[in-house]
Amino acid sequence: MVNTEVPPLDGIVAGGRVIDPRHGLDAVCDIGVRDGRVAALAPQLSRMSGVWVRDATGAVVVPGLIDLHTHVYWKATSYGVDPDRIARRSLVSTLVDAGSAGAGNYAGLKDFVMAGATPRMLAFLNISFPGIFAFDRGLMVGEANRLDLLDVGRCVEVAQRHADTVVGIKVRLGGPVSGDIGLPALDRALAAAEAARLPLMCHVGQAPPSYAEIVDRLRPGDILTHCFRPSPNGPVDDRRRVLPALRRARERGVRFDLGHGFGSFGFESAEAAIADGFLPDTVSSDVHALSVDGPAFDLLHSINKLLNSGVSLIDLVRMATVEPARAMRRPELGHLGVGAPADLALLRVAEVPLRFTDATGATRDGVQLLKPLGMLRAGCWYDAEPRPWELPRERGRP
Repeated sequence: MVNTEVPPLDGIVAGGRVIDPRHGLDAVCDIGVRDGRVAALAPQLSRMSGVWVRDATGAVVVPGLIDLHTHVYWKATSYGVDPDRIARRSLVSTLVDAGSAGAGNYAGLKDFVMAGATPRMLAFLNISFPGIFAFDRGLMVGEANRLDLLDVGRCVEVAQRHADTVVGIKVRLGGPVSGDIGLPALDRALAAAEAARLPLMCHVGQAPPSYAEIVDRLRPGDILTHCFRPSPNGPVDDRRRVLPALRRARERGVRFDLGHGFGSFGFESAEAAIADGFLPDTVSSDVHALSVDGPAFDLLHSINKLLNSGVSLIDLVRMATVEPARAMRRPELGHLGVGAPADLALLRVAEVPLRFTDATGATRDGVQLLKPLGMLRAGCWYDAEPRPWELPRERGRP
């Protein structure tokens, strides 16, 4: 992966610990950038006149982070958040909207939000024609609880028309979201995904349908989001063992995504599943207006929760870079190989006492924190925005 023939460069990110799981790289080296792409990697690149140098000594340098589950249909939906603000504070190069828009309003998301955003934006298209149209505090009208809204043909038509940005189909199941419809909503979403030749992302919520019923229907390459949701309808049984249906699904190629959100991540579920050897394939935030100020905050905060739950740094980098790129079938993303987009994040590993809160209000005290320093997006530098909720608490104080 490290090349010796170095072309002219625009800039260098110098001296950081570069972790790139796709290429098996974990070493201190320089990254050369030209025309918004990675042009060279070497132990040390020549500092030529006119080449900018960003000193990354002591920092961890990773491929541009990918948040596979967000809601960023900003100002057009009640729960959409500002993609630029979220990207810059959590060093995310690629934001993926997970079903905010359906066939009836996807063009607005693409033309009015994606077109002007700093991060790259992609999307899962909701099987429901209007997308998620009534999601707010004290208000929930499920978009998947009427079959006449789940128009397979219209969904496929729009997905194919916008193949440059649509990376999959989305359906939400459980409680008021799918109401009495339940699994037939999943069947329609699967039919759309099959016809469009795309993966399906499925939200698991309150039963019915059960977690096991949902994953038993998913195909290789499909994604189950909210994989560590709290009980009931969580990933583990009363003995804190991972449900057999989840292991069967993983064996046939179903992917499991964290999708923290407002109510979909529980420490007890996560700790039990991790102890039983079941890690998520991808980590995502499910950030939206109801979770952006806690408990999810953003992707980096969700990563830090798993870091303090015993997941290794290298595994977490993989879950937020190469694995979401694979899930979306976008192999050009999530790595730092020569020719890849010059998207990367600089982080510092700090040892500080910090209290984390999950979707149930349960807390855990952590001692490690990945702190954002800044990022390159297509070769342009952005400083990290302040994160006041991650200031260390005083020792001995709640």
